[in-house]
Amino acid sequence: MKQDSLLPTRCLPHLSRRTFLAGAALAPVTLGLAAPLGGPEKAKRPNILLVTAEDMGCQCEPYGDGTVPTPNLGRLAREGVLFRHAYVTQASCSPSRSSLLTGLYPHQNGQFGLAHLGYRMHRAIPNLPGLLKGLGYRTGIQGKLHVEPASEYSFDVKGNSHSKDIPAYVDSARAFLSARGADPFFLYVNFGDCHKPFVDQVKGLPERPVTPDRVRIFPEHGELDTPELRREVAGYYNSVQRVDAGVGGLLDLLDEFGLAENTLVVFIGDHGPPLSRGKTTTYEFGVRIPMLVRWPGVARPGHDSKALVSTVDILPTLVSAAGGALPSPLAGAPLREVLGGDASRWRDVVVTEYHTHGPGFQPQRAIRDRRYKLILNLRPEVRKDGLGVDGCKVPEALRDPAFAQSEAKRVFDLLEAPPPVEFYDLEKDPIEYHNLAGRPEVAQAQERLRHRLAAWREQTRDPLLDPATFAAYRDHAEDYQKRLPELRLQVKPDRQGRRRVPIDMSPFQKDWKEPGNTLP
Repeated sequence: MKQDSLLPTRCLPHLSRRTFLAGAALAPVTLGLAAPLGGPEKAKRPNILLVTAEDMGCQCEPYGDGTVPTPNLGRLAREGVLFRHAYVTQASCSPSRSSLLTGLYPHQNGQFGLAHLGYRMHRAIPNLPGLLKGLGYRTGIQGKLHVEPASEYSFDVKGNSHSKDIPAYVDSARAFLSARGADPFFLYVNFGDCHKPFVDQVKGLPERPVTPDRVRIFPEHGELDTPELRREVAGYYNSVQRVDAGVGGLLDLLDEFGLAENTLVVFIGDHGPPLSRGKTTTYEFGVRIPMLVRWPGVARPGHDSKALVSTVDILPTLVSAAGGALPSPLAGAPLREVLGGDASRWRDVVVTEYHTHGPGFQPQRAIRDRRYKLILNLRPEVRKDGLGVDGCKVPEALRDPAFAQSEAKRVFDLLEAPPPVEFYDLEKDPIEYHNLAGRPEVAQAQERLRHRLAAWREQTRDPLLDPATFAAYRDHAEDYQKRLPELRLQVKPDRQGRRRVPIDMSPFQKDWKEPGNTLP
């Protein structure tokens, strides 16, 4: 594999910087398989069920966490492939989902932050439901879409709205399948249970909620152990149990309708838990997710894959499975060979990034290989959000004098005020507590990953490489934040009493295929 490439060798030609940047009209640039896979007969194309669990990391039985039973996720792992090292592009809802739906990183598609707070993608980017609909698939969505412009994501059927009512999701899926007709279908189901506020039980699910005294604090939170944190952890695990029940209900429906053997099923989390050092970070707790794929006749049952995969690989996998030509460029590649157990030509590093969650600008770029991880904090002078993400109780715990000299206090201080460079040995330090950046013993590995990350940023046309563009994003965010107190006084509070004023990102939104643009 070429050392300046993060894509499988079968998918990426060697491109010089000049050749890559010359592709402004997009068509000549190919970062993914651009030809159809021989046009399989319509009747043999698989149905597609794509399931996301909002804010759910790898805390479930298939990934070695037996805190609560997750038998249905276990069934999916036994009948398909479990990806041990699967990653989102950004640990924030809208940016993460934008990559799932476009096969591009947020820095490519423009979805830097949350859709409901003003962030949006560039116009007219080819997207998953649109591509599948163009191939004759009947499309449906349940739960949140949470990207903008939402009008460009057309589904034939919109089912159950975002909620924690698992039976309602299953009933909605049943109605969709009952009316499916002769065409293959694409059903996109989004469970919101692991998003806060955590609810221990909804309509009798889970049947046996776990209690705070029966859970352990996550290793990423070190010595911190308070009743409030335990309640959070218990609430999270009860939400995971509901997600598992929802997955079971969907799998049972496929069996009931006789569709299991011709349906490609993908299950992922959209990022890690909504807790400190998880969501809104580039740490493993935030960007590493469960990914389970069942594809009868293609995915090797029970295979535990160590391949480094990303959610940008999902669009090319699903569209190529449907017999379609892939848009160009793409940041990901089809997983078909890897699903069959052959990862010999797959990538050996994977990249994640961060820009913001709510309005702000705190960009990071991160890359990992089998052992090491490099994080670049592109604005280390700015205090980083995320310590109390979604109301996490870690800040309250840190106020306790008992933890004043703790290792956890040191690590959480680093989260808020990170250095320019972080470097971790994931083999020895999987929770990323010990920053080795600059140490002589890892200098060679750090330089190797620095080079690979720099090449990837060039390859994917990272706009933040341009000082003027970087400054424009920075200044726009800072100006908005200065005016925000005044702007909030001009709007009415919502039902939760919040005065939300979305940031205007229209100055940065472009047309994807506008001649002469500088988009990927």
